[in-house]
Amino acid sequence: MSRVGKQILELPKDVKVKVEGDLCLVEGKGGKLDLNIPANIKVEIKDSILTVTRDNDLKLSRSLHGTIRVLIGNMVKGVTEGYKKELEIIGVGYKAQMKGNKLALNVGFSHPVERDVPEGLKVSTPAATRILIEGIDKQKVGEFAAKIRKIYPPEPYKGKGIRYLGEEVRKKLGKALAK
Repeated sequence: MSRVGKQILELPKDVKVKVEGDLCLVEGKGGKLDLNIPANIKVEIKDSILTVTRDNDLKLSRSLHGTIRVLIGNMVKGVTEGYKKELEIIGVGYKAQMKGNKLALNVGFSHPVERDVPEGLKVSTPAATRILIEGIDKQKVGEFAAKIRKIYPPEPYKGKGIRYLGEEVRKKLGKALAK
């Protein structure tokens, strides 16, 4: 039995979870999320306690058991608290700003790099060198943050680039110092 999959999930009072066929719907104060449940996984709700079980011990069923439990847990947390990622920009003259529904980045290229903000996410720039990404879907928040970081990942010599807040970049010695 999966250690994660067999754990029960206590639902908060302000969260409604419905299982309709192979679709799990989670609704809370933050919004609505849904998840397709595989055929060999069963989701049951009794007295605001959610349990995830599997029909058989096939390798696919075992691998999906804990994954589905964690995904539903992430959905419940998302509609109650939400998720956020914060990025910081290091470099002289590097900055970010919002232009309508686009994030414009000036990070040393000959032109500003613009990215459309996906639906369901809230992106803000509290400072010129900070980007705050918030949303109820953990995957969307993380994926958009990774796409922004990929535009100019931190380089190992001076540390310039876009990085997660608190991320430490191991710096290399320069050519003159590495003898």
